[in-house]
Amino acid sequence: MWVVKESDVDSVCKNYIGGQWVEASSGETFESINPANTSEVIGLFQRSRTEDVVRAIDAAHAAFPGWSRTPAPARAEILLRVGLLMEDRKEEMACLETREMGKVLDEGRGDVQEGIDMAKYIAGEGRRLFGETVPSELRDKWAMMVRQPIGVVGLITPWNFPVAIPSWKLFPALLCGNTVVFKPAEDTPACATRLVELFEEAGLPPGVLNLVTGYGPEAGAPIVEDERVRMISFTGSSVVGREIASRAGRALKKVMLELGGKNAMIVMPDADLALALEGALWGAFGTTGQRCTATSRIIVHRDVAERFTDELIERARDLKVGPGLEPDTDIGPLINQQQLETVDKYTEIGRQEGASLRLGGKILRGGAYDRGFFYSPTIFDNVVYRMRIAQEEIFGPTVAILPVSSYEEAVTVANSTEYGLSSSIYTQDVNTAFRAMRDLEAGITYVNAPTIGAEIQLPFGGVKATGNGHREAGTSAIKEFTEIKSIYVDYSGKLQRAQIDVEQHGA
Repeated sequence: MWVVKESDVDSVCKNYIGGQWVEASSGETFESINPANTSEVIGLFQRSRTEDVVRAIDAAHAAFPGWSRTPAPARAEILLRVGLLMEDRKEEMACLETREMGKVLDEGRGDVQEGIDMAKYIAGEGRRLFGETVPSELRDKWAMMVRQPIGVVGLITPWNFPVAIPSWKLFPALLCGNTVVFKPAEDTPACATRLVELFEEAGLPPGVLNLVTGYGPEAGAPIVEDERVRMISFTGSSVVGREIASRAGRALKKVMLELGGKNAMIVMPDADLALALEGALWGAFGTTGQRCTATSRIIVHRDVAERFTDELIERARDLKVGPGLEPDTDIGPLINQQQLETVDKYTEIGRQEGASLRLGGKILRGGAYDRGFFYSPTIFDNVVYRMRIAQEEIFGPTVAILPVSSYEEAVTVANSTEYGLSSSIYTQDVNTAFRAMRDLEAGITYVNAPTIGAEIQLPFGGVKATGNGHREAGTSAIKEFTEIKSIYVDYSGKLQRAQIDVEQHGA
């Protein structure tokens, strides 16, 4: 239907509802722009509202009986074809992602590869979808648990991983037999549209996957409110996540939330400092710090804090900020003007709190920087764990260094925030490593690696305010997107009463 071309401002992209590409009922559109060059319009997209969402839910609801009764291996075959198409179009999709979201091209490739990996992994689950068989306490009685689809699910995704995160949700949701209404972030609708095109090309039946683009209050809220949507899966800010949980909870819907993080990397005195420095640079400044797993706090033992901090500053000083398509760029732009202002606001907060600004802390201006949302790599030293810059998610290229005097203090500081997504420790002491695996309050813990780099075959998610206890990826994804049904088959030919008859018939 649509191919993105450089400076193609005439591309008007449509919603995908019931197997058709259609305009929003209002006739209104909005622009998606390149955050590295705001004069470049990626395309025009439908500004959907309640009427459009209702049409999408109608289509998903109508398609559910046929799709849910399609054998899981057959569903998996279609999803595998999507993954193979993604593999074939990887470079094209990565370039589009860099232009629309801003991350450097290598990271764009990694984002698409994560979607490919998820497609292949989930396709294999189509021949498993494990349940359980267990012995009954009564004679001539069969007992088992099976997994069944939930129904229509609403998927609301963020802009920072515009292919990977939708893939985490779409592939398992569809494999399990659900039908989907998909609302991507308004900052990255082109990536979502391209992904949905591949599902269409792979032969997904009409109505099984429906795309509506637009803004959260106009296109996201109606998905949450409609009683026919049985589950909501949302990745984004904690503020919005709490609102979704509140609204969906009144309707007793299943809600899966993946929210914020304030992730800590601990550096112990015996750490391989060269390795820890590489991890800190990648964890703090990869994706311009716009990851929920970004290394936003580095907790360093005082014995090595000065050396570590000085070397980190020198290395970060050499990072090149620029458009993600330029081959020598290390850090791309922030996603939009609002995020640029938010990151800059936190720099001022850090100064006022008394932290030492050792590097950066400014909006980059002049030349090509004036066309985009560029911010300098920022390092604060002598940060106290109670400071806002050590407690609140900044979502930018800002890292706080907190010196500590012991392992115990390091863990206390690491666990001091309301979040609990990802954590990391650098040490060559196996005993310390295992203590950290036990003690850190997080859904993910890395040893001798930064806080980013999750793989799709293990569960992804966190504790405390990072979410509501659910997990994406791995076999957990299958559990999240299914309902459990327990089944008993009594072939004894007589009434048997569980628990009451157990003594009588057990011998």
